[in-house]
Amino acid sequence: MHRTLLEITVESMDTALAAERGGADRIELCAELVRGGLTPAVAAMRELHQEVDIPIFPIIRPRAGNFVYSADEIAAMERDISVARDLGMAGVVLGILRADNSIDVERTAKLVQCARPLQVTFHRAFDQTPDLQQALEEVIATGATRILTAGAAARASEGTHRLQKLTTAAGNRIVIMPGGGIDATNIHKIVAETGAGEIHSGLGSLLPYGSGNLQRFEAEIHAMKLRLKGAVPTR
Repeated sequence: MHRTLLEITVESMDTALAAERGGADRIELCAELVRGGLTPAVAAMRELHQEVDIPIFPIIRPRAGNFVYSADEIAAMERDISVARDLGMAGVVLGILRADNSIDVERTAKLVQCARPLQVTFHRAFDQTPDLQQALEEVIATGATRILTAGAAARASEGTHRLQKLTTAAGNRIVIMPGGGIDATNIHKIVAETGAGEIHSGLGSLLPYGSGNLQRFEAEIHAMKLRLKGAVPTR
């Protein structure tokens, strides 16, 4: 029986525990989600690792804005990756582009190597690339584990055709994980149309980041898990 993994974005212990109670399979931990998500504090990573049983992937993003980084910023990312690994994180989330928005293969590959044996998710910086199929091959070349993408659309529900093409092209070489505007109302359709084996949601389209409505947050995640039980990918 096919089982679709559900990753949930959080920025606090309370939301992480609510996500776990709701049935999330994995946590993406960020600071400052209102700014797109930045590298979380060491204390936050340590605390979540102690209290949460499901895998935790912190984002490694030194600042808001574009994904073209200086040598100093890359060095900071390397240090943060080493800290995440030492703290027992299961993986990290990152993305580096060149000035023309193509994948910075060389420097991303260096960070992937730095992270080993942790898994590495290449985040939605991928959606800014001019050619998704070429970018797919470039991210695969870096050794990353998965790509978080909305198929270059604002919301994954609007990019299902491109997501399906990426999933087919990726085969078993890398995981394509749709994300962006996914909730219980559309998760079944997105899985069915894309063939995705993993789904990412922060529920930001339903609950403002930092809203503190933990009961609804947990309930929405539980509802997504229920929808996934009935979702059968086309692949």
